[in-house]
Order: sequence, then C-alpha cells, then structure tokens
Amino acid sequence: MGLDAERTQVRVIAEERVRELIRTRGIDPMRDHDAIRDAIEQTVADAVGEALASGEALRIDPVQLALEVQHAVAGFGPLQRFFDDPTVEEIWINEPGRVFVARAGRSELTTVVLTDREVRDLVERMLRISGRRLDTSSPFVDAMLPDGSRLHVVIPDITRRHWSVNVRRFVMRPRHIDDLVPAGTVSAQAAAFLSAAVVSGLNIVVAGGTQAGKTTLLSALLGCVPMHERIVSCEEVFELQVAHPDWVAMQTRDASLEGTGEIPLRRLVREALRMRPTRLIVGEVRQSEALDLLVAMNSGMPAMATLHANSAREAVTKLCTLPLLAGQNIPGDFVVPTVAGCVDLVVHTATGHDGGRRIREIAALPGRVESGVVEMSDVFSDHGSGLERAGGFPPHAERFAQAGFDLVELLRSDDRPGVRRGRAA
Repeated sequence: MGLDAERTQVRVIAEERVRELIRTRGIDPMRDHDAIRDAIEQTVADAVGEALASGEALRIDPVQLALEVQHAVAGFGPLQRFFDDPTVEEIWINEPGRVFVARAGRSELTTVVLTDREVRDLVERMLRISGRRLDTSSPFVDAMLPDGSRLHVVIPDITRRHWSVNVRRFVMRPRHIDDLVPAGTVSAQAAAFLSAAVVSGLNIVVAGGTQAGKTTLLSALLGCVPMHERIVSCEEVFELQVAHPDWVAMQTRDASLEGTGEIPLRRLVREALRMRPTRLIVGEVRQSEALDLLVAMNSGMPAMATLHANSAREAVTKLCTLPLLAGQNIPGDFVVPTVAGCVDLVVHTATGHDGGRRIREIAALPGRVESGVVEMSDVFSDHGSGLERAGGFPPHAERFAQAGFDLVELLRSDDRPGVRRGRAA
C-alpha cells in the first residue's frame, strides 16, 4: 500500500471514530474546543498505533494527521486553510470544482476540488449554530459564522445547477478610525475630523460599493463613540465589531416554514428606539427602513448607517428615494428636505485598482435644498493623489465646540495641537 493510501485509510478511520465520539458524548465540535481536541488526539494516536502494529503508517505524522481530522470534523474541511490564512478576505464556490479566494481585493482560483456532497455538508456545518435554514422554499440564506465571517448561500433552481457559496471574512478589525490611517484608508487629518464628528454627535452615512469596506469603516467610527453612550445596532446579519461597554446588537429573522415570525430590518429600527439608545446604528439600508432611520435622525438622536452607492451624491439621492418604498402616503417633497436636514456627513469609500480600500470623499450637507436638490459640499476629496482637504465645512459647528473641538483648527492643517480633546475615553 502506498503512503497516500496509508494516510487516507488511517485518516478515514480516525474521522469515523471521532464522529462516533461526537455523537455518543454529545460534543458540539464548533464550540466544545477542548473536548473535541482531546477526542481527536486520542483517536489519532490509537489509529496510528494500530497501523504501526500492523506494519503500516511508518511515515505518517500524527500531528499533521490530527490537524486534518480536526479540519474535517470541527472545521470546514478543505476550506479551513483559507479560514486560517489572515490574508484571505473572501471565499466563494461557484461550483464544486471552482473555489475562489480574494486577497488584497484580487480574486484567484484555488486548487481545491470538492464534490456536491462535500459542498452541502460544509454549508450544513456552517449553518448549524446560526438557526437559519436553507431549502427550496427559502433558497437564499445569510448567516454569521463563529469567527464573525458572513455566509451567503443560494441553491438551485435559483442558481443554474450548483450551490453558490460566499464567505465574507473581516480581516481588518479596527477598534478606532485611527487604526485605518497606517493602511492608507484615510489620512490622519480626515481621521481626526471624523473622530471629532462622531464625538460631536453628527449623523453620518457610510456609502460605497460591495466589498468597499463600509462595515469596517463603520466599526472604526463606532470606536470613537464616547464610552458613556448607549449604542443599539440593527443589521440583517451580525457584522459589526464594536468594543464598547454599552452596546446591544440586533439582527433580522427570516420567516418560519409556516410563513410567520419574520422580523425585518424596519421592525428592528422601530424597536431600537424603545431601548433608550443615545446612538442608533443601521447596517446596510436597502429599503423602506430608510424612512425610520430618517425619523430617528430627525428626533435629535445621533445615528450612523451604511448604504450601497457609487458616490456621496448618489448616496443622498438614494436616501431621498428609498423612504418612498414605505408607502404611497410618503411624499417626495417631505423626504428631500428631511434628508437635507437630518444627514450631516456622507463618507464614501471605494476599492482601488490595486485592491486597496480608501475613503474617496467626505461630503457635508449644510441643510439646504435648491430646486429639489440637496446641497452638498466636499470637506475632503480624493482626485487621484490621496484624500485632501477641500473647501467645505460640516454643519453644526456649535456641536464641535461643545465637545471641545476647534473646527477651524481641526480642518486647517495636519499640525493640530489639542485636536483630540474630545476623543472618547
């Protein structure tokens, strides 16, 4: 018997025994890490010992074999090495023989080849602890994995033949907007300004395309929220990572098999307002929940949200349109001035040709409408040579002053003594 055949035989035996132990002992392989590690180490040692006694497996590395068994029963099998690779930003499966990953914003075809059964087993394992389902009546699913990655799956007959699987990982987990400066996402001056804007309680919308870093940027901005404030966040799937002592996170819920129990994002936003928040966060505004977001902003409570848009101007236009989906009784001549009066800053981020994610513009809304169009002014903009100071100023200079910031000095130059006086403790 060849070496590969030896290793495969011993690995299969070890996997079967570990799975049997999982069933008999009631071990949760995704959570009971110590128990599953002990079971794997003992089982692999026994399997290798038996093979040695029969004159086989002389060249098998027990440590490597245990790792393979762990990936198979407690990890994500052949994909686990990509989860362990900190440079991998996204993993997706178009079909069992075409598995891709993205690094630094660029995609590459891997050498991993799966079977249809393996793809389904992997998805089932990923969904096991999420409480979300996937079947012909609900052919789409969004869920969060234990490591915080976001899973999205689509099955036939929505797809042509094979299951489509996307796992979006969050490689960069900034705790503060300053953490994005070394990566070139934002300039030091713009970071100081955004930090001051958050502390001062301005309403901020983060806009950008898919995989442009909106959630990462929003998480970084939330790191600037003063520690005495209470944050309540509403998302379709948990994605935000916030190191804050007073934070409540909520996510939507799909309907049951009977078609009941659905909790849409709009319901979450309304419920959040009853939870005594001092800062409301809405992840990925897509539909009529935009109206509830504007109502919250109009109540004087600082809020932040993300939105798909190709520029700051398009983000504002979209915010003027989405609330109309809430009902025919929502007039456009109400929405436009409401957006102008509620939204203070729009931060647009995009992915460059080199795969890097950078803030392209920070635009301010002074609160005026001219001929049905919301006025905007650039505070910072990037015309190809990096984010630079533009001529615009944000609204509510008095809020900056109350928080201990000199707005004029903050936006004047990079040499700004005392600029962080209002930063959250």
